[in-house]
Amino acid sequence: MSINGLNRPQLTLGRKLWQIHWLFVLLLFVTASIGFAMLYSAANGSFDPWTTRQLMRFAAGVILMLAVAVTDIRLWLRYAYGFYFVILAMLAAVEYGGAIGMGAQRWIDLGFINVQPSELMKIALVLALARYFHGCRMEDVGRPLYLIVPIMLMAAPVTLIIRQPDLGTAVMLIIASATLFYLAGVRLWVFVAVALTGLLSAPVIWQFLRDYQRQRVLTFLNPENDPLGGGYHIIQSKIALGSGGLFGKGFMQGTQGSLNFLPEKQTDFIFTMLAEEFGLVGGLTLLGLYVLLLTYGFAISLRCQNQFGRLVGMGVTTTFFLYFFINIAMVMGLIPVVGVPLPLISYGGTAMMTLMFGFGLLLGVYVHRDVRISRRGVGEGV
Repeated sequence: MSINGLNRPQLTLGRKLWQIHWLFVLLLFVTASIGFAMLYSAANGSFDPWTTRQLMRFAAGVILMLAVAVTDIRLWLRYAYGFYFVILAMLAAVEYGGAIGMGAQRWIDLGFINVQPSELMKIALVLALARYFHGCRMEDVGRPLYLIVPIMLMAAPVTLIIRQPDLGTAVMLIIASATLFYLAGVRLWVFVAVALTGLLSAPVIWQFLRDYQRQRVLTFLNPENDPLGGGYHIIQSKIALGSGGLFGKGFMQGTQGSLNFLPEKQTDFIFTMLAEEFGLVGGLTLLGLYVLLLTYGFAISLRCQNQFGRLVGMGVTTTFFLYFFINIAMVMGLIPVVGVPLPLISYGGTAMMTLMFGFGLLLGVYVHRDVRISRRGVGEGV
């Protein structure tokens, strides 16, 4: 079948599967395998309660990723706004009837699974902003009035997520959006103006922070002030990181994790358990895998022939970077503690499926890298 009357063959399902970046998929499997091993260790040598569920979620995620990868990229362009507003409606629903866990109201209980819309919004916002900027001319992006819509697209979910409260996810959305703004051609002075406004309004923002959020900032500045309270998590994390040394204590031989001194060892602080058991070498190995995935992500994005695919690829890759950068910086005491999981390693359902959906979009960008799309979204070639 031709496109726009041109005699060009469409990509069949078989050709799309053949063109998937399988080395990238292999890296995902290797990285996820480290996560399975660490969850097994966190449960003191048992597949329950975390490893088995994580394996099932990853398997479902791989199926989702491949399905998204072979879906025509123009469909994601067409339905980007629809997907965004559905997730935004779910965020609004959380505000009025969401499930509460660990002191925060962030989930929607569907009976058989709890869904965290704020995680899904990380991808939905990338799609919506990519569609908007794909339809803009370069000279339009330089005009302040054209930035009102994308700023509103970002501000609406950020406001709802801060109210949950989930400051970590809100920060991720802001940084990922700012990256897409920059890549789309927004002038540098706009970022300088926003940054100065943020600095000047910091005292006002401080007044609106929850008590526990203020405490996290104060604990970050001096955790030793409250070693058995607010500073306990980060102090134990640093002890685990330091005790691992160069090569670690050995698989399942970590004391901080096995004796339950390490908090949330299966989720937010799983990197410290890995560093305790496998040392600096183990931590750098995981970081090396992350850097390889980042490199392929940026290369795939730059190779794409259409603006929508480039922005989606860069947005997904940036979001992936923020996941592991914020988590590792957090457990090392470089930034305040926020609830951001370590990608493909931490236990969690919605985060895993969100990542795999995002990676599916990235692979789809690679599969459809030669598709040309006009600003109105009409395919011009395969």
